[in-house]
Amino acid sequence: MNTRNLLVVFLLLCFAKQDVYSQFGFSHEVGIITGPVTFYSDYGVRNDFETNTGNVGFGVGLIHYLNFSYRADCNCYTRDRYFNDHFKLRNEIDFHKTNLEHFGEFVDESQTDDLAVKLRAMSGSTTVFDIGSQLEYFPLSIRDFAAGSYKIAPFISAGVHYVSYDPEVSSSLGELNTPITTPTKYLNSFQQEGGSTFSIVGSVGIRYKLTPLSDLMLDSRWQYYFSNTVDGLDPSFENNGVLEVPENKANDWIYWLNIGYIYYLD
Repeated sequence: MNTRNLLVVFLLLCFAKQDVYSQFGFSHEVGIITGPVTFYSDYGVRNDFETNTGNVGFGVGLIHYLNFSYRADCNCYTRDRYFNDHFKLRNEIDFHKTNLEHFGEFVDESQTDDLAVKLRAMSGSTTVFDIGSQLEYFPLSIRDFAAGSYKIAPFISAGVHYVSYDPEVSSSLGELNTPITTPTKYLNSFQQEGGSTFSIVGSVGIRYKLTPLSDLMLDSRWQYYFSNTVDGLDPSFENNGVLEVPENKANDWIYWLNIGYIYYLD
């Protein structure tokens, strides 16, 4: 699914949800988020500082909230229930791109063996679009925050996103999947075509009350993909009769630190 189609689906879902929930008087918020994305994949070495700081991309997202604490049809608060005063439904569409390289001890300049040469020559990138929803929980009262009783409102959230990805992998030594360019464990382990999967999303963040109708948001997100080929590599494929690669313990995932601006529509 390309960018245009995802955006159309997102807007249709938002308008559909708005029509449905407006009948019940719920209000709406819209916003934008952006920030650096650290991509944890089959590139580099697990728990390595250079890997974690080197394979960093950038992301941007459009978000829409259903606010259950306020009625748009009467400009009044909804019935004082715990769910209405502590939960919001967040819908969003995101885009991020990360350039990927191998980092760590195996590609250190001091390493001159055949493996190091091939790993240093390998590079790639992945472009990711995803759309989905999260349920956000605010320990403090949403009503009190909206009324200005306090400036900061912490939250946690969890949800599911549909993901469309497009990876690219190449080597400066030549065509991949040959003994000249590719380490044995990576033979037949590349995916150059786009694909799709689902992911689970969890985040911890805070909102800061900027004006009566706008907030700033800081969001710390973890997103785990139900696929190991989002980065274009999967050395768990069968390679010369070897079915498993010991260091390949998890699917691809990201950490995204983003800042956002939220505006209350009604």
